[in-house]
Formats: sequence, structure tokens, C-alpha cells
Amino acid sequence: MPMTEQASGAHHPQPRPRSGGQSSAPERVTGAQSLIRSLEEVGADTVFGIPGGAILPAYDPLMDSTRVRHVLVRHEQGAGHAATGYAQATGRVGVCMATSGPGATNLVTPIADAHMDSVPMVAITGQVASKAIGTDAFQEADIVGITMPITKHNFLVTKAEDIPRVIAQAFHIASSGRPGPVLVDIAKDALQAQTTFSWPPTMDLPGYRPVTKPHAKQIREAAKLITSARRPVLYVGGGVLKAQATTELKVLAELTGAPVTTTLMALGAFPDSHPLHVGMPGMHGSVTAVTALQKADLIVALGARFDDRVTGKLDSFAPHARIVHADIDPAEIGKNRAADVPIVGDAREVIADLVQAVQKEHGEGHRGDYEAWWKDLNRWRETYPLGYDQPGNGSLSPQQVIERIGQLAPEGTIFAAGVGQHQMWAAHFIRYEKPATWLNSGGAGTMGYAVPAAMGAKAGAPERAVWAIDGDGCFQMTNQELTTCALNNIPIKVAIINNGALGMVRQWQTLFYNQRYSNTVLHSGPEADGKQPGAGTRVPDFVKLSEAMGCYAIRCESPDDLDKVIEEANSVNDRPVVVDFIVHEDAMVWPMVAAGTSNDEIMAARDVRPDFGDNEDD
Repeated sequence: MPMTEQASGAHHPQPRPRSGGQSSAPERVTGAQSLIRSLEEVGADTVFGIPGGAILPAYDPLMDSTRVRHVLVRHEQGAGHAATGYAQATGRVGVCMATSGPGATNLVTPIADAHMDSVPMVAITGQVASKAIGTDAFQEADIVGITMPITKHNFLVTKAEDIPRVIAQAFHIASSGRPGPVLVDIAKDALQAQTTFSWPPTMDLPGYRPVTKPHAKQIREAAKLITSARRPVLYVGGGVLKAQATTELKVLAELTGAPVTTTLMALGAFPDSHPLHVGMPGMHGSVTAVTALQKADLIVALGARFDDRVTGKLDSFAPHARIVHADIDPAEIGKNRAADVPIVGDAREVIADLVQAVQKEHGEGHRGDYEAWWKDLNRWRETYPLGYDQPGNGSLSPQQVIERIGQLAPEGTIFAAGVGQHQMWAAHFIRYEKPATWLNSGGAGTMGYAVPAAMGAKAGAPERAVWAIDGDGCFQMTNQELTTCALNNIPIKVAIINNGALGMVRQWQTLFYNQRYSNTVLHSGPEADGKQPGAGTRVPDFVKLSEAMGCYAIRCESPDDLDKVIEEANSVNDRPVVVDFIVHEDAMVWPMVAAGTSNDEIMAARDVRPDFGDNEDD
């Protein structure tokens, strides 16, 4: 199988296989014991998984490990998303484990999700015995073949002696260069066989050499463009978080004075409250951020990939801008938008070098004049701020619910969101001041992500409060992991933004399908007496369901009770908490750029197109 280096974003540090100066003496063990010992040595402390026949040999020595905690999930998809949440919250490689066949295929969605969002994860699956591979044996699935397009690399292990080397390589590949998921599929007979274990193994990765140090000439060219531009924008993607480059980013932004936009995957990379921050770009980005990119004469993309949700109709995106594109994955540069100055390298090293190069330009008297640019940007900020209307019928506004959760949460709280309207409202109305405080499924848009990701984050960072902001649709996909949380002392908090519908799809039906709500209503129809039921999804009853899974559960339907209920939820820390917020069903996410249209056609609200009142276009 060819080793391919897929990479964009930036380097995510992870403890290397511990050589630590002390190698372990060779000893006779089973392949399964070798696997658990290898996980201990690479620094894995938490594994999310479910046992089954093919992986069962590994679960026996796992019981004896004092260094690896196993969290028994209720569904393999939960294991995968929990590994992702763990990785995003801690910066370490997340680990999940499943058996062969359906156990392994249930990991496909979280593996694809981690691949899209460049999350360092190692998925370990059991496989049928090596001689049975290819015979359609019981619970056999070619998981290596299935996951090849959605992993950074994957391995099939059929010999016990290969296990330490493969585990060491898997963790190194997952965490270096552009992070991503790596699958290790191990045949059952390899787990059962006797072998000799010693550490550290010799890693053999010919051709895998991620470039981390940027080319000095390209850095100088970028610095010259920054200091000569009139309308620059720093377009910051999730790679800056992966590279742990947020300190360097703040220095660069303040040195240049250029506006900063942070993508959905980069929230927290630059403080929301910073005066240079103009918001999140994209389909539901702020008017100022979207317009800044459109009218820029220079875009400095750092660990971002010009994806369709940011660019809108690609051929109309930022028509007057020259592009500096810095990324650790050379395949991303020029993929969607040609770069005038391509820079391959780790975001932390790129930004640090850019700071020095810009300082040199300033020392030579070359300094950008952005006064007119900021006059425009500030006018747009003042004219088109983010906001929302309170429902006229006295019901709860979903935006207000999420805003108050953010305001009343303890400092350092981690927020994990599902996918849809509540995800966008959580992106807009919670303030993200620090890295690793916002987790979401950006590239894949995976419903059901929030609860298990929050579980993984809390398992990895037990000292921090973790709120999952979920929808009543998303919640019904993976809420069984609340049982896992209750039984494993993982006290997350879940806010269900319950509007009785698949909200974002319903919004599209409202705007583009003449309000024909085909299969987006989640609540029940009229009662037997002809009366309409209460608002929101009531079947299932989320409070009763959550209580049955060992949670503390509350329902909130009135704005008058909002703060009291949130504070009650924050006060309970001995078990998971679920709050069922019954919110207005017609609330929409604004601003919005309709799919397939130009960012120039952004709508600030329904039937409200911004009037920029300028004629500065070149």
C-alpha cells in the first residue's frame, strides 16, 4: 500500500514513541499484550471502544493495564467521535477500538469526519484470522479498503512482531504534518500469537517527510505584499490551532494591523473580543468578514483551504485579491484558488518567520497604510452587527439560549456543537477567546457529533466544564452515549435546542422550496382531540429519556426561567446534565450566502441585502 502524505493545516505535537533513554528488555508476550504495551509506550491514556470476537484477545491484557483507561461506549460511532473530541480538546492523539465487520464499519463516519477536519486519531480494529481474509468469513469486512480514501494512512497487520512498529508509526503519522486519522487493522491470529516485545521499535517510513520549515524567499515575498497592500485580510483556518500557533498569530496580527477572520474550524485561534477580529467568514459568516474577503486586495491564508463554504461561488470569490497561501499540505495550495505566493510549512514556523520578515520591512520604512480600509471595515461592523429578534409569542429564542449558556458558563468551558442551525448560532453567539474551546464537525457536517465529542473532551480534560450544544435531530442519533457518561463519571452538560424540526433543512425549505416542509418535522401531529401538541419534539420526551440514562434533566420553555435553569445545570457536577430548551421553530440563521451563489449576494437578514455604499472596486 503506498504511503501518501495528505496534509493542510499544521503540525500537531504528540509524544513520540518513548525511547526516553530507556529501552525495554525483550520479553515474550502475545500480540495482544504487545498491542497494549505499545499503546502505553506511545502515551495513549484513554481508549474508547467496544469488544467483539476479532478484537477480543486485545481486551484481556487491557484489563490489566494501569496506564490505559478504556471507556466502554454504546456504539462504535460514539467511540470515534469521542476520540476526535479528546484529540481536539487535548492536542493528543485520540484512540478508538472496535471489532471486525460491523464494528469496524461503524467507525467509518467518525473516521471520515476526522479526515475532513484534520484530527489526529488512531482507530484500531480487529480482523478475522489472516488465513480467513478474503473468504467472506463471519464478521469480515475489508476495512482497510473501505477507509483508504478517508484515512491519512492505514495498516493491515498479520504478524504479531509487526505490532509495536505499526503502532509507533500510526501515532507518528496521525500527529505529524497535517494531522489525520490512521487505521490499524490487526488479524485475530496476530493478536493471539507469541512474539517478542521490545521498545522502542525502529520506524520505517520511507517517503514520509512533511515539510515544516518554510522557504525564506517565499516568506520575504509575503512580507512585502503585506506591507504594500491597502486592503489585506488574515484568513485563519484550523491549521493554526493544530500547529498551536495562536500566540504567534496574535503577534503577527498586531504587528501588521490587518483584520483577522477565523473560520468555523479556527474559532478561538484569535480572541473574538480583539479589535482586529472581524468575525467568521463563510456561508453563515458575519457580513464584515465575508465582505472583507470579497473586497480585499491581499488574502493571507494560514492553515486554511479555501473550501466552498468560505468562498461561495469560487470564480467570484475575492476578485481583486492576491493570495498568500501557507499550508503544511502542498496538495491544498492551488487546489481551489491559485496562490501568488505559495508557502509550504508548519503554521507556527510560517507565522514566526513572517513576523520577523514584516519587522524587517518595517525597519526599512515599508509599512502598510490600512486607515481607509479600517474605516470601511468599522462602518460595516457598525451597520451590520450580528443579532437576532425575540419571538413575538413569548417563546424562547434559540440564539438567546445559546448566548446565555456562553455567558454563564465557567471560564475555560469547552463547547461542542452538533450540525445545523444550533451549530451556527453557537459559532456566532458564544465568545471564543482561547484555543481548544470550540469543537465541531466542520468539513463533514456530521449529525450526532456533539454528545460523544463532548464526552471525549471531558474524558481528556476532566477539570474543565464541557457543554454540548445539540439539536433535537442530532441528539437522537448518538444520545445513548449519555449512558456511557453516567457510568464512567464523565459529567458533561447538554443543551438540546429543541425546535421540533431538522432546523437547517427546514430553513432551506422555507427559503427555497415554498415552505413545503417535506420530512423535516420531528414533533408529533395533532392530538386525538384535534389540539396541537406543545412546541418542540416531545416524542421521545428528552427529560424522561435522559433521566433513564442516569442524567439530571430539566426542561425550559420560558425566557423568564432561562438564567435560573442554566445556573442549575452549571451547579450539578456529579452526573451528566441535559436541558431540553423548547425554542421557536421559525428562527433562522443569518447572515446567509445561498449555496452556489457569490459572496457578493450575502443577505444580512431575510430580504435584507447589505448596501455598502462604496465604489472602491477596482
